[in-house]
Amino acid sequence: MPFRFWRRFRLAPGVTLNLSKSTASLSFGPRGAKYTISPRGNRATFGIPGTGLFYTVRDPGAAGRRGASARAAPAADDRLTLGFFQRLVTPADEQGLVDGLRALHEGDHDRALGLLEGSARLADAAWMAGMLRLRFGDFSEARGHLQNALSRLSELGAHFERYGLDAEISLPITPEITAHIRPRERGTRLALVEVAQLEGRHDDALAHIERLMEVDPADPVVLLSFAELALDTPEDRALMDRVVRATAQVENETPVDTAILLYRGKALAALGLPDAAIDVFTLANRRRKDRPEALLLQIRYDRAVLYDHVGRKAEARREFERVYAEDPGLEDVAERLGILAH
Repeated sequence: MPFRFWRRFRLAPGVTLNLSKSTASLSFGPRGAKYTISPRGNRATFGIPGTGLFYTVRDPGAAGRRGASARAAPAADDRLTLGFFQRLVTPADEQGLVDGLRALHEGDHDRALGLLEGSARLADAAWMAGMLRLRFGDFSEARGHLQNALSRLSELGAHFERYGLDAEISLPITPEITAHIRPRERGTRLALVEVAQLEGRHDDALAHIERLMEVDPADPVVLLSFAELALDTPEDRALMDRVVRATAQVENETPVDTAILLYRGKALAALGLPDAAIDVFTLANRRRKDRPEALLLQIRYDRAVLYDHVGRKAEARREFERVYAEDPGLEDVAERLGILAH
């Protein structure tokens, strides 16, 4: 059974960067040790104190199985076990939450979902049920549970805290950037943004982002989510202007900054400012350490498109050739080089 080490880059409180492309995964467990359910398989994650490193024990065979037990599941945590006398004094909804989390811990996703939904009068149970529904692709149900949790912000996280659990969800913000969110307003609204985008409800997604930008305009993940969402409608010049203004102070200090600069450049190009966009793409491409290769390739491709647009044909050709050598299937690079017919 393989062990894999990776470094998590802290970007803001409660936010880390996952340098691999992945779909949403669900993690929970005491601080320093988490159990993650994802379409790629279940995995147990443990922190090494003082190093910033984590190691993961994977169970690829459990990928995508609803109701299957994880073959590599860690030993059940005593926090998720209610004794006989404790059950006598524990409210039924709280028992359902604890039993649901234990079922999730053991890999029985269907039973976990049933228990959590049966206890959805608790904000934490509704939040976790919403995240599970999101993972299963049940977007309408996910939205209902998450809105339920959002309506009771003062209660969110209280029961997880009571049992000493650190609930965390890995939620993709862009294809390369994943935010690790918790049961708070920020995490809940980011999940609702994901649901709204998947349902094609652009205005609802933007409304949640607007609220998060009011709460913390400097949050890099929220800014990235806003820019990525705005670029769904590049013809909206007012929105492109807002992206340019909101990202004006971003420097290329972190991988999230690099992703933000990609969308800043795209917004400038959409406004008919190709030279300014080229400058932004060049800035974004200067730092490569810890940056996802797919992100850097996209930046170089977009810059090459603009080189071609402004008549810098030799530079465009050279960049397209290098991009093609690394990823022949990216966008229309093969057609632009004449390798495949348009």
